[in-house]
Amino acid sequence: MTRDQMIEKIAKEAKVNKAQAERAMKALFDGVATSLKKGQKITFVGFGTFTLSKRKARMGRNPRTGEAIKIAAAKVPHFKAGEKLKRAVK
Repeated sequence: MTRDQMIEKIAKEAKVNKAQAERAMKALFDGVATSLKKGQKITFVGFGTFTLSKRKARMGRNPRTGEAIKIAAAKVPHFKAGEKLKRAVK
């Protein structure tokens, strides 16, 4: 499903116009990103939980040259599906 298809679905289900649905979706995504940036955990009961994981620095290889390179530590978003979502996609 594309972003535009999701906006259409939200607009239809919530009985709002597409502009309102797009603003709502943007607000949700911005809220999740902002909260994760602050180190907060976001939980939607039944749907899932977003957290921020820390990835340690490590050594890797440039696939083109085979040269060893250092890969910096990073913070990465992580999503764990809730039970209701897991049952819905079985």
